[in-house]
Amino acid sequence: MAKFIIRRFFLLLLTMFLVSIAVFMIVESSPGNIAKNVLGAFITPEQEASFLAQQGLDKPLLQRYWFWLLGSDRAAERKCGFKLERIETEAGFQEWWAKGENSTLMRWSLEGDDLIVQTKTPDNTIETAKDNERWKKAEDGSYIFWGVDRNNHAVLWVKGASNEVWNFVVGTGWIKSSGGPQSYIPLKKGFLRGDFGVSLRTGRPVEKSLFIRLRNSVVLAGIAFVVVMPLALLLGMAAGIREGSLQDRFLSIAGMVFSVIPEFATGIFLILIMSHWLELVPGASVFGEKAPWQRPDMLILPVLTLTLIELGYVLRITRASMAEVMRSAYIRTAFLKGLPFWQVIFRHAAKNALIAPITVIMLHVNWLMGGIVIVEVVFGYPGLGQYLLDSALYKDVNAIEAGTMIMVLLAVGTQLFADVLYTLLNPRIRYS
Repeated sequence: MAKFIIRRFFLLLLTMFLVSIAVFMIVESSPGNIAKNVLGAFITPEQEASFLAQQGLDKPLLQRYWFWLLGSDRAAERKCGFKLERIETEAGFQEWWAKGENSTLMRWSLEGDDLIVQTKTPDNTIETAKDNERWKKAEDGSYIFWGVDRNNHAVLWVKGASNEVWNFVVGTGWIKSSGGPQSYIPLKKGFLRGDFGVSLRTGRPVEKSLFIRLRNSVVLAGIAFVVVMPLALLLGMAAGIREGSLQDRFLSIAGMVFSVIPEFATGIFLILIMSHWLELVPGASVFGEKAPWQRPDMLILPVLTLTLIELGYVLRITRASMAEVMRSAYIRTAFLKGLPFWQVIFRHAAKNALIAPITVIMLHVNWLMGGIVIVEVVFGYPGLGQYLLDSALYKDVNAIEAGTMIMVLLAVGTQLFADVLYTLLNPRIRYS
């Protein structure tokens, strides 16, 4: 079993690596303009070029993937000649600084032809001064400087350059300035070092939004799972025990009806009846800054929608598996020996009948986490599925990659859990 788990772990790493490459290629080749998606359709070519440069989107695809995977800080350190350090402020923001002598943290801005250094001492004192002695003469005779700006970039300044830069300020819009950097390296530690990057759509670190959305989806999917799976297994076994009976036909037809109705139709139908006509529960799940469990009334309709969708599918799979086991020779032999009916069902039939449904259930754990986007959109539920949908519409590659890696981890993890359950249900199954 230990060797099997180790193999699965390396399979997980390989799967995540291949999927991450595929996602990068798909996002790159998909139609749309990320600058116009984020900032509007009427930006000028200069504003678009400035946005792409500041986000590092003007660099080759392979380099961008390398920076996403392993980080860009080491490449920036070679350019700047300083050790770079990321700190988190008391307000929860992340800032990159160059580390100078005596552990002094530094970052720069350009005012005219003057380099202005902002220093932060170990006691968090901030000081500002001119720092023109850091200009270096390049081969073409110009004076250049690689440093860290105040927007978490490693940047190249050229003294006296008339390069125009457009910075987008929330609440103000685009502000034009001259003497901007000639080149940018957005600073990040990389996915393998726990840095998911910054969302191109929101400008916030991906992990701060992603894990809140993940928490919301875990709550919704967990409640739906706890409700629907035991119920579906019991009803499926009840239908399969007496194949062809009135009970079997009723449960099979009901399960088929619920499984073929689209999610959005089920959700809208429930909103119409339970929220609009009966006024029993809210028709939307808008939590704001609250956690889902702080408004349990808003969870009722999404959970009920997922229950109806999943119930029919798992019920029919369990029913088919149970019916097949009940026709097997060893079950007939158990009945001929005179064993009690329910002893045969629970001690002999149920374990083998549950192997196929468990496989389906483990696959549906992954679906419940990321595939419930339609339910989340219908009810306005702020979950992982809706987050990934919004990110895909904006071509927000950092957010898409982070969400996809979580989904891959969940998919492989649930399948490993299912394989372990197989050995408990059937002792003849062994992994080497």
